[in-house]
Amino acid sequence: MGKVTTTSLLTKKQAKQKIAVLTCYDYPTARLMNEAGIDILLVGDTLAMVVLGYETTLPVTIEEMLHHVKAVKRGNKNALIVADMPYLSYQIKPSEAVRNAGRFLKEGGAEAVKIEGGREMIKTIKAMLDADIPVMGHIGLTPQAVHKMGGYKVQGRENVQAERLKQDALLLQEAGVFSIVLESVPWQLAKEITASLAIPTISCGAGKYCDGQVLVTPDMLGLFPDFKPKFVKQYVDVRKIMLKAFKQYKQEVESGKFPDKKHSY
Repeated sequence: MGKVTTTSLLTKKQAKQKIAVLTCYDYPTARLMNEAGIDILLVGDTLAMVVLGYETTLPVTIEEMLHHVKAVKRGNKNALIVADMPYLSYQIKPSEAVRNAGRFLKEGGAEAVKIEGGREMIKTIKAMLDADIPVMGHIGLTPQAVHKMGGYKVQGRENVQAERLKQDALLLQEAGVFSIVLESVPWQLAKEITASLAIPTISCGAGKYCDGQVLVTPDMLGLFPDFKPKFVKQYVDVRKIMLKAFKQYKQEVESGKFPDKKHSY
C-alpha cells in the first residue's frame, strides 16, 4: 500500500474503489491500522467521549486534540491523517480558524483537518485552503451542534432539510474540500449526494452508497458500551477479552501464581 493522499482518494472514487476510514487516537492503534491498510486515520473529536470520558464532544480542547494527533503521527506511515477541529476552534472567525488548523499540520503532523457545517463555513474553508490546509467537510448530523439539533437525530428526512443538505454538499465541493463526511442521513439521500459530487463522500451512518465508510473504533471494538448507534457494526468484543484478562491477572496476583519463575529474573 502506497501513501494515501487527498488526490489518491479522488482516484479511488473515480475507480469506484471504496475508502476505509477509522478513528484513531494513539500510537499502537495507528501502527495496527497501517498494517491493516486503512486509508484514513481520523483523529476525531469523538475522543472527548470514548477516550477522555466527557459527555459530548464539546469540551475537548485544541491541546488535548494535538496530544493525540502527535501520537497517531508517530505510529503512521501510509494512511492519510485527518484531525478534527474541536468546538470553537474554527467558528469564531476565519483568521483564527486558519491559525488553529495550521497547528494541527505544523505541530501535530496531520495532513488535513475536518470541520463541521455547510454553507456557513464556506468563507472559513476558503481561508484555510488559501493557507494550503486541506479540508474535509462534514454535514448531516454535526455532533458539535448537538444542543441546537436537540440530540443525536437523523438529518434530511424532510424535503426542505434534504434539499439544503444537497445544496450544502455542492457548495462545499465548490469551495474546495477534498471529501465530505455524511453523518446520520438516509441512505437514499446519501446516494443522491454521492452521485452528484466529483469528490468522495464518507458515510457515518449514511448507508452503503457513499464512497467510503467511517466508524468510531472503540464502538466497532465493543470498548464503549454507553450507547451503540444503529449503524455501528461491532466486529469484536474487546471489552470482554480485556475484562477477562484483568480478572485473571488479579486472581493470579492474589493467589501468588503470578509471577512464577518464568516471569522472574
